This record gives sequence, structure tokens and C-alpha cells, in this order.
Amino acid sequence: MPYFINKKKERIRYKSLRGKSPGIIFIHGLNSDMSGQKALSLEKFAKINKFQFIRFECRGHGKSDGKFEDFTISDWKKDLIDIIDNIAKGPQILVGSSMGGWLMFLAAKARSTRIVGLVGLAAAPDYIDEFYNNLSLKKKQEMNNKGNIKYSSYGFSYLIKKKYIVDGRKNKILNKEFKWNKPLILIQGLKDNVVAPNVPEKIVKKIKGNQMQIILLKNSNHRLSDEFDLKIINESILSIINN
Repeated sequence: MPYFINKKKERIRYKSLRGKSPGIIFIHGLNSDMSGQKALSLEKFAKINKFQFIRFECRGHGKSDGKFEDFTISDWKKDLIDIIDNIAKGPQILVGSSMGGWLMFLAAKARSTRIVGLVGLAAAPDYIDEFYNNLSLKKKQEMNNKGNIKYSSYGFSYLIKKKYIVDGRKNKILNKEFKWNKPLILIQGLKDNVVAPNVPEKIVKKIKGNQMQIILLKNSNHRLSDEFDLKIINESILSIINN
């Protein structure tokens, strides 16, 4: 599988399909990778419909270079922009899952002329404050004293450095006006226990634009990977393309 090599000589693994415009870029979530069901389903959808498609892994994830704990939201934003600038051709639709939804918004701001639509899958922009606030007092003290903590969630255990929190706060997008007058579709499961079901509403209240939709799926969870979920994701992308 090919790699893009950035200016620091670090490898970012990706897979791409050639095809029609607009292209579709899938952005995975925190501590995830590009081989999940959503990414593979989107690839199949792109192949059938002959669309350009890219899935990739941020540094510190999957088979891309680096250790997870050494990177921040700014680094992963840079990875996505490297993919847009160097691998993708022409206009793109960004599909961001969970943390990928945050990166999607950051890239849409940075490359607004290239991005023609956004699809958020349990999108979690600006989650860093909530993450920090939910830490126990002991963990917060440990973070301040040691500069890092061991964090466990959903069967994963990983190291979180203080710079991850500090950098995340600098990358918030919903604390100032955000204009986006192109299609934005936010798909959210009501049984999601990671991203609260009211988050899409908070997002659209902060963004100025008139092409926004929220799709709430009654029986879906954070993964949004059931057959019905995947069908809704594909239909959402088609609706942007046919817009």
C-alpha cells in the first residue's frame, strides 16, 4: 500500500482510487485506522460509482509512522491537508468520523476552495475541553505534574500528553464564526455513548450557512457501521454530488 512522505520524512499510509470528481476522502477517528467498515464501505461505493476516493491513516495511527502520543490535532490536520494538497485531485467531499469530523472542519477552513461538501459521522469537533473536564482530579494533577497520563477507553489504553490538550484548545472551531455555505450533513446515532446526540445541533448553531442537514438514526451507536448506517452514509454523499 502506498505512502505519502511529508517534509519531516514521515510516512502517511493511504489508499486511493482514480475516478470522477468530486473525490471523496475518508478521515478516521481517534485511535482508529483506515481499515474499518465505514472506510471499506465507502471505497466500495466509490468503486461502483467510479468516483475518486482516498482513505489514509494519520501519523501515530495504523501503519503510518510515529507513536500516537507524540502527535496532536494540529499534526493530524497537517496530515489531512498533505493528502488534499498532494494526493487528491480537484474538488473533494470530506467524510469525517468522530475526531475525523473535527479534522474535516479544520481542513474545510484551510482549503475552502477545494472542499465542496462535508459529511460528519458522529463528528466531534472541539471535544478536548469535555475530555479534560471528564478526567478525575487525580488524573488532572498527574497530567500537570508528569506531563502525561495513561488513559483507557473502550478497550484501548494509550498515553495522553499535556501538549495534546493544549494544542486541542488552540484548534477549536466552534468558538468563533464559521461560514460554510456548501452542503454539510451530520449523521448521528441516538444510541451513541461517545458523542452526545445533541452535538450536531450545537454544531449547526455555530456555523453560518443554509445547506445543513442533521440525520438522526434511532438505533445506531457511535460506530455507525451497520448496513442501514452505511446505506445512509452513501446516500448522503450522493445527495451532495447530485446537488
